[in-house]
Amino acid sequence: MNENLNKTPENLERATLGGGCFWCLEAVYQQIQGVHSVVSGYAGGARPNPSYEEICTGATGHAEIVDILFDPKIVSFRDLLEIFFVIHDPTTLNYQGNDHGTQYRSVIFTHSDTQTQIAHEVVKELEDSKIYSAPVVTQIDAAPTIYPAEEYHQNYFQQHPNQGYCMAVVAPKLAKFRAKFKALIAVRYA
Repeated sequence: MNENLNKTPENLERATLGGGCFWCLEAVYQQIQGVHSVVSGYAGGARPNPSYEEICTGATGHAEIVDILFDPKIVSFRDLLEIFFVIHDPTTLNYQGNDHGTQYRSVIFTHSDTQTQIAHEVVKELEDSKIYSAPVVTQIDAAPTIYPAEEYHQNYFQQHPNQGYCMAVVAPKLAKFRAKFKALIAVRYA
């Protein structure tokens, strides 16, 4: 696991997204060509180095996120956002499915002015298209300090595909992604 989530290697970009449980997002983004790593973590709260137990209370203000290192020559930030808006519901404030609390909010933490602009453009396009019957509530904020989640949260779906939550929640989101974005699936997952 990349312990220093706040530095980006040369030639790569970083995307930090929260849209419910990080296990769901991690499982999807790990399968995309051009993605070098996906780390589940926490961002957007006040307490340094929060634990899972602390963020679950909602008191720290952190969101469960995935921090993605990607090669923009292979997959664009816009592509990552288009996937993001298919695999979670951006119209629900502070929850996804049965996961409730501010830690499950829909949020895009941007790492540059360009990412901020693209995020606002994509949200506007979604709103203009009227795909959703409710307004998009996804927050767009500058990336704060990002903290990796505990080791047992990393690669969770890969390690526990038959676990109840994975079968009921993660697997359907993964199937939805695979059906809609076949061209972006890395060869090793195709």
